[in-house]
Amino acid sequence: MIRLAAIDHVVLRVRDMDRMIRFYGDVLGAHEERRIEELGLVQLRAGASLLDLVDVNGALGRQGGAAPGAGGRNLDHLCFRLEEWDEAAIIRQLGEHGLTGIEVGRRYGAQGFGPSIYISDPEGNQLELKGPPEAGVDENG
Repeated sequence: MIRLAAIDHVVLRVRDMDRMIRFYGDVLGAHEERRIEELGLVQLRAGASLLDLVDVNGALGRQGGAAPGAGGRNLDHLCFRLEEWDEAAIIRQLGEHGLTGIEVGRRYGAQGFGPSIYISDPEGNQLELKGPPEAGVDENG
């Protein structure tokens, strides 16, 4: 059975990276934890979670289409950290609900690198199900 533990991270597609970093840092107290320039990605620490900012003109941002607004989406995906990670059971349960082509990947989240699965909800919102962090692996992988 899948049981959600927390939101691991939220990814926002942004037009003005510097302004968004200032807002989330100065106004809400998040701080920069990680930056990958070649992807156009800045990850901000927000308590136990991460807020990922993706430049719409960067490598990742261009994959999401138009900039946020009437013609483009702002939220890339929502990630849920799972309480337990039994990969076979999770894939089986998702399959029982009609989700196919499920693949596990190794991705970075609020607690470090670990397994994750991308799926879509009925309205097309992309969700990530995140497993536990790998022991002894730093943020650079």
